[in-house]
Amino acid sequence: SKHMKAKNYVFFEVEILDSKKLQLCFLDKVEPNATIGEIKCLLHNLENPPAVPLCFQLSDGKSLRDDDVLENLPVGTTATMFFHDLGPQLGWTMVFLAQCVGPLFLYLLFYFRLPNIYLHEHNYTRSPYKVVKLACVCHSFHYIKKLFEIIFIHRFSHGTMPLRTIMWNCLYYWGFAAWMAYYINHPLYTPPGDQMECTQDISVVALSHSSSLATGSRPKSIPYPTKNPFTWLFFLVSCPNYTYETGAWLSFSIMTQCAPVALFTFISFIQMTIWAREKQEIYTREFISYPELRSAIVPLFL
Repeated sequence: SKHMKAKNYVFFEVEILDSKKLQLCFLDKVEPNATIGEIKCLLHNLENPPAVPLCFQLSDGKSLRDDDVLENLPVGTTATMFFHDLGPQLGWTMVFLAQCVGPLFLYLLFYFRLPNIYLHEHNYTRSPYKVVKLACVCHSFHYIKKLFEIIFIHRFSHGTMPLRTIMWNCLYYWGFAAWMAYYINHPLYTPPGDQMECTQDISVVALSHSSSLATGSRPKSIPYPTKNPFTWLFFLVSCPNYTYETGAWLSFSIMTQCAPVALFTFISFIQMTIWAREKQEIYTREFISYPELRSAIVPLFL
């Protein structure tokens, strides 16, 4: 009969505990192919759903992603998960907008020498040096380009970032922008020469055709070079956007020869190297045919 031929189907039981190991809820007959994100949706359908973003962890402390599948987790048919309150959150689009808008406008405040920044006699004056003007153009274009990419090109996941982390990130980006702008636009600043270097990063257009990894989402395809010459670095590195970004800030450092810029470039390179290596690990894990020649960020080296 049809019932005799039916495939045996094993359902899971999911127990959700809080940080004090008190049971919040118990879900039975959960599909084995259910994702963590779908389990969170089940929680929100309860009579008293949590009103804050959720984060699940296993007993060993491993955090679970929304796209993790229940049957692939190292648990039995009865899965015990721990609920953590993530607190106030913002979506990735708002996160990157906040990180880019601040440096753009802060730099311009110093460039136009608004009152209470330098001595009174320098209010609303301009530097006569071409390097200072070029630095303002490069810095402004860099962040305007980023804002354009955030709004029109990047495809972000539905993930969020804790408000506390966003505040620290903004402090970092805004603080460095104000620090470098203060020295570059200072009335006593003397340029090193007429070095006018500015590297542009447009490889992000190619990256936009695959899933963005900066927010933790998994790639759906391997990015390959196109007719656009700025994408040809894909032959050698997994993250040419970080390579171009590093080159842009290195050029900016050489052009201005300003210590805060050099320090920002060095710290940014370390962070982007970490992100690039994480991306490459995901690519090599997700795609068996991923090109072996590609480095993470520096061709044939790193």
